[in-house]
Amino acid sequence: MKTIGYAATSCDAPLKPFSFERRALRHNDVAMEVLYCGVCHSDLHQARNDWGGSVYPIVPGHEIIGRVTETGPDVKHFKQGDIVAIGCMVDSCQHCDQCDKGNEQYCREGNTQTYNSPDRIDGQNTYGGYSKHMIAREEFVLHVPKNLDLSRAAPLLCAGITTYSPLRAWNVGPGKKVGVIGLGGLGHMAVKLAVGMGAEVTIISRSDKKRTDAEELKAHKYLVSSDESAMQKAANHFDVIIDTVPYKHDLDPYLPLLDVDGSLVIVGQIGPLAETSSVPLVMGRRRVAGSLIGGIAETQEMLNLCGEKNILPDCEIIKIEDINEAYERLERGDVHYRFVIDMSSLKND
Repeated sequence: MKTIGYAATSCDAPLKPFSFERRALRHNDVAMEVLYCGVCHSDLHQARNDWGGSVYPIVPGHEIIGRVTETGPDVKHFKQGDIVAIGCMVDSCQHCDQCDKGNEQYCREGNTQTYNSPDRIDGQNTYGGYSKHMIAREEFVLHVPKNLDLSRAAPLLCAGITTYSPLRAWNVGPGKKVGVIGLGGLGHMAVKLAVGMGAEVTIISRSDKKRTDAEELKAHKYLVSSDESAMQKAANHFDVIIDTVPYKHDLDPYLPLLDVDGSLVIVGQIGPLAETSSVPLVMGRRRVAGSLIGGIAETQEMLNLCGEKNILPDCEIIKIEDINEAYERLERGDVHYRFVIDMSSLKND
C-alpha cells in the first residue's frame, strides 16, 4: 500500500513529507486510515536520536486512532468501518511467559514497537502514526469506546496506559492514597485515572503555580514539595506515588511521604537518577519501582474505564504541517498537556 507520512531523515533535520510503502496485508492484519495521532515526548527523543539507536528515516507516532479500511482473512474481531486504536507496540513473540500473562511490553524476545523497530517477519523498520495509513496484526489493535471524543483519545494509548498500568499493578482504588509528582502530559493523566479509580489523589509540585490546574483536574490535595513544613506533615501518607518527572532528579524528598510498604513508581525518567539514601527505604519497608506502558488487555481495560468515566486528556489539536513547531514547543514545555495531530490535514497526493 502506497502512503504518505512525515519523517525525520536525520537527528538534526526537521520532519517533512515522506512517501513510502506499507506492507501487503497479512492473514491476521488490520489496515486503517489514521484519523488522529498523539505527539509523545518520546517521538521527539527518537527523532533527535537522544537515546541512540534511531534508524532513519523515522515516521514517529504511537498514539493512534483510526478507522478500519480492510482486514486479513483470519481477522475475527474487527471489520471495515470500526474505530480502533494502536499504541506503542504492534507485535511480540506471543508465546513467552510474559506474553502469556498479557505483559507483551515485557516480552522475553522483545516487543516490536510501532515505529523504529524491525518487523518480526520481514525485518523491515516499522513506521508510525504520523501517516495516512497503518497496518498491524489483530492482537495489537484495540477497540475505542463509542462515546469518547476521538480528537482527544489518542494520548490514552501512551500517556494513559503508562500511568494506568502502575495504578492497576499497585491495586489503586477506594481507600488508597496516591501522590503524583509532576503535572505534565503523564502527570495529568495519572491524576484523572487515579481519581476515576476512586483513590484520594494529591498533586506534588515544586511551587503553587499549578494549584488551579489541580482543582480543574479534581485532585483532592496539593502538596508543595519546596515547603518543608508541609512535606513533614505529609510523611507516611501515601500508598503509591507516581513519579512522572522526565529528567534526572532526587528521590530523597519524596520517599518519606510513603507509608510502610508504600511504593514510588518511576514512569518519567529513562536513565540516571540522583544518588538516593537507603534510610527511608529500610526504615519504612518502602520501595522504588519502575513501570513500562502496559499490555494489550490492560490497555483495553484502561480504554473501557475511560469510556465509562469519560476520562480524556487535555489536548491541543494541530495540523501535521505544524509538527516541527510543536516539537520546539514540546522542548520548552509549552503545551497544555498534549498535542494531537488531526491527520485529515495530511493530503495523500
